[in-house]
Amino acid sequence: MSFINLFEQFSWDEIQKDIASKKNTDVENALRKNGKRNLEDFKALLSPAALPYLEEMAKQSHQLTISRFGKTIQMYAPVYLSNECQNICTYCGFSYTNKIKRITLSKADIEKEYAAIKALGFEHILLVTGEANQIVNTEYFIQAIEIAKKYFSFISIEVQPLEQNEYEQLIANGLHAVLVYQETYHHASYAEYHPKGRKANFNYRLETPDRLGKAGIHKIGLGCLIGLEDWRVDSFFTALHLQYLEKKYWKTKYAISFPRLRPASGVAEPKVIVKDRELVQLICAWRIFNTEVELSLSTRENQNLRDHLFKLGITTTSAGSKTNPGGYTDLAESLEQFEISDERTPKEISKVIEQLGYEAVWKDWDASLSI
Repeated sequence: MSFINLFEQFSWDEIQKDIASKKNTDVENALRKNGKRNLEDFKALLSPAALPYLEEMAKQSHQLTISRFGKTIQMYAPVYLSNECQNICTYCGFSYTNKIKRITLSKADIEKEYAAIKALGFEHILLVTGEANQIVNTEYFIQAIEIAKKYFSFISIEVQPLEQNEYEQLIANGLHAVLVYQETYHHASYAEYHPKGRKANFNYRLETPDRLGKAGIHKIGLGCLIGLEDWRVDSFFTALHLQYLEKKYWKTKYAISFPRLRPASGVAEPKVIVKDRELVQLICAWRIFNTEVELSLSTRENQNLRDHLFKLGITTTSAGSKTNPGGYTDLAESLEQFEISDERTPKEISKVIEQLGYEAVWKDWDASLSI
């Protein structure tokens, strides 16, 4: 069975009603369980009924994270290589219809960006581009990865979905992880948010983690864009997707991210406003539901909230992020994909992590240590 077959067995509206109907007793049963929680427990922990239990959820999330990951938080830096994009996405600053200066970094520019990021202390890098197959394609990614290997020990990408054989080429050249967000699992709304471009193909994007699993990728990052649709239902489907992948591609590691919509040029306000307390609830619900998955937090969130979330289940964080091509070396003026909120330097964030009693880990994984 493919994930599409499984996905089509569920109704968005029915899941939404089920989550809304959860009672205090459902939440209490989920919290009292010893061992692995199921999707019904996850629904309860996501539900409005769970908000009064936020303190207990936070305590459990904190304890479960320490017992599995210790007091460590991995640090990474995103580097935007290109803002070229052939998709129309109504929520993104890189959208094809936005009249912005388009930039794709050359080999020399990439080298300068990497050197600047390395000087900040990073060993883990995330390569990001818009989706423009004619300009930023597999050949370009291989080139960027080859250069990155001179500077970094762990290389991730967040680019357009690729074919299995293309992922296999990138893995053979040194790629460790791929982040691919479905944005929203609401099929009808997905078409409204993505009216043009290859990204408009809902099922092709939905099958991307399967192609990655078959290609033998070390780690897959999943998530939904929080603010497009009902975050509780989208999170349920993300959990359903993760559970399917963990069973089928059990050698692969997984990570979940929590990107909330941020302001960007030419972008409308979020359809759904997710409060800070609800984001805390979501992160704690994820940790209680799955003690093995990595939970990642970006600089989209403000520094006060991030400092509190570091102790509630987060295992990976970005720092000092620039979301425009050439942002670390001011190579050229280019539009950010979105505004960041936490503008502290990597050293400042590392110091905060240490003051919280944690260790900031700059290196993620070594190929030589794999079995």
